[in-house]
Amino acid sequence: MRDSCIVFTRLSPVVALLTFVAMPPLAGAASITGTVVYEGAVPNFPPIQTDADPHCANLRDEPLYPETLVLGDDQKIANVFVHITDGLPEDAEFPVPEEPVVLTQEGCRYSPRVFGVMAGQDLTVLNPDGILHNVNARSRVNRGFNLAMTSNIGEITVQFDEPEFMFEFRCDVHPWMIAHCAVMDHPFFTVTGEDGRFVIEGLAPGTYEIEAWHERLPAETATVTLEEGETAELSFTMRIPGR
Repeated sequence: MRDSCIVFTRLSPVVALLTFVAMPPLAGAASITGTVVYEGAVPNFPPIQTDADPHCANLRDEPLYPETLVLGDDQKIANVFVHITDGLPEDAEFPVPEEPVVLTQEGCRYSPRVFGVMAGQDLTVLNPDGILHNVNARSRVNRGFNLAMTSNIGEITVQFDEPEFMFEFRCDVHPWMIAHCAVMDHPFFTVTGEDGRFVIEGLAPGTYEIEAWHERLPAETATVTLEEGETAELSFTMRIPGR
């Protein structure tokens, strides 16, 4: 197993946007689209007490709430990682995107909360806050790392060489800062926004298993068979166990 590659640079004037893996559409390719909905009573999360670090309190104009469960209209769920788990050719190799995925630490929170990156793809971590953050990648298959990003380190770039499903990024300085990362060997994944929607494109005809993963709610799965050029619509409902 190779070590993760880590490169330090100073902060540059870039916009911290999450770049999801995108494949050029194939002629006659099929797709899966749908919505993830939460069913049940909505927990009442109190605001996070960020004033333990005055720098964090000064960086925010409004309270910071836990992102354990983020809901949009009609209880649509954000931050659900939707991905193909079976049905892809076993010997298929997918090109690694040249553009990085970006994880930013702004306002003393990680954004995005949940994200995916392909094995070998660059992951750029930004520190626009200009204060001390500590990037602790708790990977188990890949070599983890625990790096202090001081005020003069605005950007680091890392890579993970092996597929590994869902491990945490944490900031040891600000314990409420958590993100969840999946290292994938294929590009057929996405993350829902507050509209709960997902789209996975570029699939060949065939039968696929698809999973919707949430950090606290039990995962939901479905099987779908796609014809050439077909778009299948799925709906996932997630619940707190026993409720």
